[in-house]
This record gives sequence, structure tokens and C-alpha cells, in this order.
Amino acid sequence: MTGTANDFPMHEKADAPDGSKPLLDQVEKGFGFVPNIFKVLAESPAATQAYLSLNDILRNHTAFSAQEQETLLLAISAHNGCDYCVAAHTGAAEGAKLDPQVIEALRHNRPLPDAGLDALARFARTVIQKQGWVDDADIRAFLEAGYTHRHILDTLVALSMKTLSNYVNHMAETPLDDALKPKAVESAG
Repeated sequence: MTGTANDFPMHEKADAPDGSKPLLDQVEKGFGFVPNIFKVLAESPAATQAYLSLNDILRNHTAFSAQEQETLLLAISAHNGCDYCVAAHTGAAEGAKLDPQVIEALRHNRPLPDAGLDALARFARTVIQKQGWVDDADIRAFLEAGYTHRHILDTLVALSMKTLSNYVNHMAETPLDDALKPKAVESAG
């Protein structure tokens, strides 16, 4: 076991709490290794399970396409200034074949060249900024961009998932995995 800059333990599978060991096995099967965020999350089997469950729900049960999912996750992570998640979701966005110009704009909180994805990113950022107290104009603009009330609620699933990981990474100062270092940005915020 190693630690982060803030002394959060980073567990290997062998020294992880019993409740986290099967979850780390699942993560390793999916990624081919255990990313540092999961080594930190492993301290709490509940937090690890929550993240994995929210990820499964977002990926398999929301109305968003893979590109829309990555737009949300990258927009939220960049808005929250989470360098770890920006690097991780840059790679995931590339894997989802998101346009490189869209990815670069998301990484730096800039308007997107795709109107629909821009509306999605703007709505997610607005929800964060207003702490959920969006007004009728915010909702109307999102709906007029072609989204539905289901998409509004599904956006909250992505926000829940990223709030958990972004805040863990802020507190723990989770170091980037070697595989993520090429995707790093100087400042995600």
C-alpha cells in the first residue's frame, strides 16, 4: 500500500479491505490494471461500489449515446477542475470517437463546435453552478436543443458519478496513472 500527497491510502488488491477486493478484480478485468482512483476508492467498499454502480447505470441505462456520456463526463470534470478525470475521460472520449475539436473545447471549458453537445455541456455546467436550482429558461433551452426530461434526470446520474470521483481526487490529490499522463492538461479548471 502506498499513499497520496494527502496521505489517503492507495490499496493494491492484496491489502484492500475485503469488501473492495472483488470490486478491484472487476476494475482490473475492465481496464487491464487498477487505476489510481480505484486504489484510493478501495479504502471504502461503499464508495467503490457507488462509483461502479453509477458508471454502470450511466453506461447502460440512460438515454445518452457514448459520445454524449463522454461529453457530460468531460464537461463536468473540467468544470470541477479535476485533472485526473479530465485526463481519464479524454482517453475515453477519444475511444468513443468524439470529434477532437469537441474534446479540446471540453477540456478547456470552451463552447463546442457541435450545437447539440454544446447544449448538453452547458446544461451540466449550469446545473453545477446553480446547485440544481436551474430556472425555466435553462430547462427550455435544453429541451429546445432536442433533449427530453429524461435527459435532464439522466444528467444528474452523470453529475452524481463525477461529483464522487472529482471530489475524491481533489481531497486525495490522486496521482495520474502513467497511462493517463499523455492526456493531462495544465489546468482543467
